[in-house]
Amino acid sequence: MTQGEVKALRGTLSAIVKPLPAELFIRRPADADSGQADTCDDTLAHRSGNAEMRWESMAGQGYHTPTDRFFVRHHTVTPRIDAAEWRLRVHGDGVRRAVAFGYDELLSMPARTMDAAVECAGNGRRFYGTQQGLRAPGAQWGLGAIGVARWRGVPLRELLREAGVREEAVDVVPAGLDPPFERYGRVRRPLPVWKAMDDVLVAYEMNGEPLPPDHGFPARLVVPGWAGIASIKWLGEIEVSTNAVFTAWNTVFYRGIARQPVKSAFELAWDARLPLGEHLVLRGRSWSGRGRIVRAEVSFDGGWSWRDADHRGEHLVAAWLPWHVTWVPEHPGRHVLMARATDSSGVTQPLVTPWHPAGYHFDAVVQHPVQVVLG
Repeated sequence: MTQGEVKALRGTLSAIVKPLPAELFIRRPADADSGQADTCDDTLAHRSGNAEMRWESMAGQGYHTPTDRFFVRHHTVTPRIDAAEWRLRVHGDGVRRAVAFGYDELLSMPARTMDAAVECAGNGRRFYGTQQGLRAPGAQWGLGAIGVARWRGVPLRELLREAGVREEAVDVVPAGLDPPFERYGRVRRPLPVWKAMDDVLVAYEMNGEPLPPDHGFPARLVVPGWAGIASIKWLGEIEVSTNAVFTAWNTVFYRGIARQPVKSAFELAWDARLPLGEHLVLRGRSWSGRGRIVRAEVSFDGGWSWRDADHRGEHLVAAWLPWHVTWVPEHPGRHVLMARATDSSGVTQPLVTPWHPAGYHFDAVVQHPVQVVLG
């Protein structure tokens, strides 16, 4: 698309279109005072906003994150795009011919449905400071910058095959139609051609409905297991190159970030009030970009002892594993709950994780405080 065509498609721009009720979301402004560019979050984010899912809002919601509480992470603002005018162009010296797909053409192609997580690389960033004593710059996400949805769309490899991928192709570079971010331009994050031809989806549905504007309408990438920056929203073009491609989004930002580490979260509010002496069933979820979760454990005594959680749910590589554990609190006051998981690659969440200057990949066990009170 030309810049004029993109401008015509944008229409009215809003930071975030969907409602963000306080019972479902926590607003996470960027760290505007950090003075550092190499973070998950941009300096526009304190104006446009990042919206973190409240984990307690997932209680009783089933396997998928409802769209109304799926987290939102923008570099600028949500573009409003007319599907009738939209085109997705595939081009570059790594294909034999340039092709373009309209929205109806995309919907008419053989489709695939997948359950997959999308997670910001900075998910858990605030715990570098609160648990490990060294704050990382950027939006201070808790654990709610993740969501699992049922996505439907066309495998990216089918679009690339229509263009005729050359043997010498190296990188596939999708670009979004959201407004340019400062001097860096639009979000462009290269994928190696092997990943693009594997399990990447060009999605046009989310949880059985067309993509909402905030989540990439009319089409977005879903890149299973990889940091959310790879799952480009509002797709407008895909360049295939015979050379390695370097953009701001794999050099200045998100340098060296690909697969997501193992993490776990309770479906509880922070400082939740729990009744003394009652038989409680505590629920949570664990996930990893490296493989399916094979074990989840919970500690009620600060990590001195661990109990296996029951996990009879789905063991999906690309999504999360729900689990539950029983507990009868015997003493009133403050308690710290801890959950950890092990994935099929053999990695178990550590108690401490090495500090990252951009606050990425916090995978240590999170200390979740609760208050036990008389009923």
